[in-house]
Amino acid sequence: MAQISYLLFDVFAERPFQGNQLAVVPQHLDDVTMQMLANELNVAETVFLRRTDIASRPAELRIFTPRHEMPFAGHPTVGATFAIAEVLKWVSPATANFALGERVGDVAVRLERKEGKLFAWLRTPPVTFEQKLDRAHAAASLGLSQNDLHEKLPPQIAGAGNPFLFIALKDRDAVDRAWYAVGGFDDAIETHISGVFVFCLTESGTYARMFAPMSGIAEDPATGSATGPVFAYLAKYGVLDPNQSSFVSEQGVKLGRRSVLHVRVERGAGGSTFDVGGETIFVGEGSFRL
Repeated sequence: MAQISYLLFDVFAERPFQGNQLAVVPQHLDDVTMQMLANELNVAETVFLRRTDIASRPAELRIFTPRHEMPFAGHPTVGATFAIAEVLKWVSPATANFALGERVGDVAVRLERKEGKLFAWLRTPPVTFEQKLDRAHAAASLGLSQNDLHEKLPPQIAGAGNPFLFIALKDRDAVDRAWYAVGGFDDAIETHISGVFVFCLTESGTYARMFAPMSGIAEDPATGSATGPVFAYLAKYGVLDPNQSSFVSEQGVKLGRRSVLHVRVERGAGGSTFDVGGETIFVGEGSFRL
């Protein structure tokens, strides 16, 4: 009988039992077993790590929701970075920058210590923009009126490995009132999406919720893989202050699992990059008997 250990973390959390839950299994298994364990743990994502002998790329990740594998996901990447550095000790304490191998390709990550806290950051892969949706259809599918939508930002699919439908609303109240009607977008969307990300602009950045029943998650407390793309979307439509480089996205409040996702925008001649980071808290561990 084999024993498979796992670690539990709260990612993008400022205190335990907030943020987004993540299970980390420090080994790769066969595909069927990894999916089975992810379904058994039934947290938003479970990441399986395989250690490499390459210092600049110390681990390869396989990321699973309870339903299927993801080519890239934000809070598993940030949480795995923390786990590799602080718990598993797969990188030296002096290491600040490295990459993690994911199905979308190598993802650059960074560790930053400040005020006694460790922040893990990922660099969002290139963002692609796809289909725009009718505003009336988008509003109705969220149980809202067109007056609840942001007047200048069109509902649109975009992503960096995982496509999301981004719907900008005009205030926090509209975000909190939104609900996802299963199948409501099926006849309007031309491609698979990983979730529906609704948000409004705030003084510090965004206030958001993310519905993903198509990925086995009714609502996600924190979605790092959508946060970089949503700021790329805001930059595309000219609503980001060009003199501001640091932002905060608040998510999960409606669920009682407040998540704080920090965003840094670096602008250059070749375009902008979007780094997403935050704190991770190690909250427990366990094992399976197979």
